[in-house]
Amino acid sequence: MAVTLPRGFDNTEFENRTRQLQKMMADERLDAVLFTTEPNVRYYSGFFTQFWESPTRPWYLVIPAHGKPIAVIPEIGSSGMAATWIDDIRTWASPNPLDDGISLLADLLNSLPRTYGRIGATLGIQSRIRMPFNNFIELSQRITGVELIDIAAHIHRLRSVKSTAEIEKIRKACDIAHTGFTNIPNHARIGKKEREICTQMRIDMLQAGADAVKYLIAGSGRDGYDSIIMGPTDRVLKHGDVLIIDTGAVYDGYFCDFDRNFAFGRPSDETLRAYDVVYRATDAGFEAARPGATTTDIFHAMWTVMEAGGALGNDVGRLGHGLGIELTEWPSNTASDRTPLVPGMVITLEPGMTYSSGKQMVHEENIVITEDGAEYLSIRCPPELPIID
Repeated sequence: MAVTLPRGFDNTEFENRTRQLQKMMADERLDAVLFTTEPNVRYYSGFFTQFWESPTRPWYLVIPAHGKPIAVIPEIGSSGMAATWIDDIRTWASPNPLDDGISLLADLLNSLPRTYGRIGATLGIQSRIRMPFNNFIELSQRITGVELIDIAAHIHRLRSVKSTAEIEKIRKACDIAHTGFTNIPNHARIGKKEREICTQMRIDMLQAGADAVKYLIAGSGRDGYDSIIMGPTDRVLKHGDVLIIDTGAVYDGYFCDFDRNFAFGRPSDETLRAYDVVYRATDAGFEAARPGATTTDIFHAMWTVMEAGGALGNDVGRLGHGLGIELTEWPSNTASDRTPLVPGMVITLEPGMTYSSGKQMVHEENIVITEDGAEYLSIRCPPELPIID
């Protein structure tokens, strides 16, 4: 029986997030924080709309040193923001190329209590500013006596530890994707196109409760594939092919992100060995994923198995990453990341290797770090490569 989860969050969720952020702000001597991107605005306000797909208008959320966040947004979003826990909503008629909210935002930042003369913004690693660059320069000139400080790494750390409610949304997204993968042998056949198979999988996931399927790739080839970020294409599946499908289904704003492999007809012994090696590498990564260990420990645990199993290399650059309201979040499982694992972190285990020229094998699962180790959020893939005749 499908589990029904409540949509959105109680106000206590946003209060806790803001309290944690303001503690960081005090530690880093910040008078305010400015957010401009959808994930961060949504994370701290609860403002959840598809209208971010329109690049026409900028949206701003300011977190003062004390008190609730303040929204500075186009008038078109005022009723939606009013439905969140935010009380102070300042609006302008947008789009306005001559002054698209800059004076309103600058006036707010200049009016806040000034203790340190420092305002935080996500300017660094895995971040961006969602506003015209010229407007950002103008804003920085209008907020007098203030230094803009990069806090991207701090925000990544705060968001990396999920609440129980967030974890359950990711688990639900995983269950939905699992339904889509489980149905593939019922409709995928030799002679079908990658695109046809993925279209049906998308339908199955939407019917299973996905709000959207924002990421759904496929790659195939004889005994393997050479890419894990392209497709699906109109390539027709043939006897001897291996197909990978990787999906990020979304439930209430939270992603899953895992893949599955399928063989069409009897695969080669080399391909079967590669599947087994990467499966065992996933086991090794799971065992290494515990509080006190690091993302680098996970990387080495998985790569050691693959290297011993004949891996020729890995072109992906990492063996997994954070997961949440974005498909890929900080941190990364790399040889140099060294991020400590703490309970509540949701990450992917994504061991992948090139095992023959132009042939890759990649597995991906979603896990949460617990007090005692790790727990699978995705339902573990089969220990043997599924074969579709």
